[in-house]
Amino acid sequence: MPLTFKNLPFSKQHSLLVICVAFLAIVAFLFNDALSNLLVYQHKLISQGELWRTFTGHFLHTNGIHLLLNLAALILLWALHGHFYSLKNYSMLFISSALICSAGLYFFSPDIGQYVGLSGVLHGIFIFGAIMDIRDKDKTGYLLFVGVWLKIAHEQFYGASEEVSALIDASVAIDAHLWGAVGGLFFSCCYLLVIKNH
Repeated sequence: MPLTFKNLPFSKQHSLLVICVAFLAIVAFLFNDALSNLLVYQHKLISQGELWRTFTGHFLHTNGIHLLLNLAALILLWALHGHFYSLKNYSMLFISSALICSAGLYFFSPDIGQYVGLSGVLHGIFIFGAIMDIRDKDKTGYLLFVGVWLKIAHEQFYGASEEVSALIDASVAIDAHLWGAVGGLFFSCCYLLVIKNH
C-alpha cells in the first residue's frame, strides 16, 4: 500500500510514544544549558555511578540541525513502520536500544568520552521495522534490513560523512549506530519469540 497522509498510523497506540520522544528531545534542547551537565552520556561519570546517563543522554543534541535530523528520522520511521508500534513494544524497543547502545559504547568504545543524540536508538528502531516488514511478508523489509547493515559496515570501515559531522558540529558516533542496531536486533528477536508463543 502506498504511503499517503490518510493511511499514516495516527492512533494513540501507534503514535503517542513517538510524540513523547520528540517532545522530550525538544525540551532537552530548549533547556540544554541547564540539563546537559546532569544528563549527557559521559563515560567517566557513568563509571562513577551516574547510570541514568546511559538513558538520558540520547535525548540531548549538539545543535538544532542535529535535533532536526533526528526528529525527521524519528517521524519517517513512524510513517513507515508505526502500524507495528504499540505502547508496550515501542517503549521496550526504545529502552532496549538506548541501554544496549550505551552499554556497547561504555564497554567497547571507551574512547568515546561523551555522546548525545537519538541516532543510535533510531538504528534500533529501524531494525525492528525492517524485521516486522519481513515477518509481514513485505519484501522491502529485506532491502531495509540488509541496507542498514551495509550502511553500518561502511561507517565502521570508512568512517562517517564529513558533511554530517560539520552539520551537527560534532564527530558522528558511528559505534552508537552499530550498538543501537544490535539493541534493536536483540529486542526484535525476543519480541518475535514472545508473540510466537502467545
